[in-house]
Amino acid sequence: MTELDEYFMRYAISLAQNGIDDGKGGPFGAVIVRNGEIVGEGCNCVTSTNDPTAHAEIVAIRNACRNLDSFQLDDCTIYTSCEPCPMCLGAIYWARPAKMFYACSRKDAANIGFDDDFIYEEIALPIEDRNIETINFLRDEGLTVFQNWANKTDKTEY
Repeated sequence: MTELDEYFMRYAISLAQNGIDDGKGGPFGAVIVRNGEIVGEGCNCVTSTNDPTAHAEIVAIRNACRNLDSFQLDDCTIYTSCEPCPMCLGAIYWARPAKMFYACSRKDAANIGFDDDFIYEEIALPIEDRNIETINFLRDEGLTVFQNWANKTDKTEY
């Protein structure tokens, strides 16, 4: 870790604290950096926006992608105040940053009442053993749309 990495991590942690202080949501903050410059940032805004997807990392990714006019962050680094939940980790992988740093762990989040660790455990279970009943049906109709995508010649790959 460099002094610059410490600076950006402390900035992400400060976004988490500011989000609490401003009543936006939970204790999470994230910042996205490219070439030593902040291109996106966010704090958890779940409760203030009634949006369960408004986690700090998602907010920061949306902000960075808007600012960079791109749906990929392949030359960026994300600093987040906590190990990302599965949703945020998925979004981070979709955005394809070069590197990610985090401060607190999912176990730390579980210790203060957040479901991150529980959701990781749920994902590891067979579908039929998960807490939310999940039913697969109309697969053939869904596959038709997938085939249409596969055959589309002018699509933007991601």
